[in-house]
Amino acid sequence: MSKINIEISNLKKSFEHMSGSITLFKNFNLKIKEGELVALVGPSGSGKSSLLYLLALLDKPTNGKIILNNIDTNKLTNIKKDEIRRKNISIIFQDNNLLTDFTAIENVKMPLIIKSESKEIIKKKAEKILKEMKILDRSNHFPNQLSGGEQQRVAIARALISETNIILADEPTGNLDYKTSKEIFSLFLKLKKLKKTIIFATHNRELANRADYKLFISDGNIKRVDARQK
Repeated sequence: MSKINIEISNLKKSFEHMSGSITLFKNFNLKIKEGELVALVGPSGSGKSSLLYLLALLDKPTNGKIILNNIDTNKLTNIKKDEIRRKNISIIFQDNNLLTDFTAIENVKMPLIIKSESKEIIKKKAEKILKEMKILDRSNHFPNQLSGGEQQRVAIARALISETNIILADEPTGNLDYKTSKEIFSLFLKLKKLKKTIIFATHNRELANRADYKLFISDGNIKRVDARQK
């Protein structure tokens, strides 16, 4: 029986706006098992990115619990949340968040440098993942010397090098061409076979339909639907 990597209980997220209180999620419950590939879909502004930020412990729910690997994250200090994130979560941001003063390979190495791994292991792992992303030949270029698609591939490589068991991706193929998008998704399928839990937000219907299931977010509600349902 597959273990539960993520458990969401009575989740509510709201915030104050000039027009009044806005609720993104209302008393949402969900259990996500290890090795599941989950697509977040819904209109722009519905809360897909907000849900990923909550799961990444970069934001707090208004009410409810988020339990990661049997740890109730509501009870954690910010320092402990940072530790949990480093050990368990890889994040692929929609806007890449690459460090502009560092080369592609230096950006990719950063998570392992923080973990204090040896220089030889870091170099070997960074070159391997950049090769898989088909961007090894651009490893010594700075972000402003890379195309949008190349930057995205570097960001994906940086996220995957940590080998965490939870991967959160916000529009991971948004800046990529069709061929590269399929290659990235094929990599996700390989990671799924390694029991990685992958949750990705996307507007790409074809990719969403290849997930195990979709979470459709709209008007404060989150509904689980079969991946092939519209």
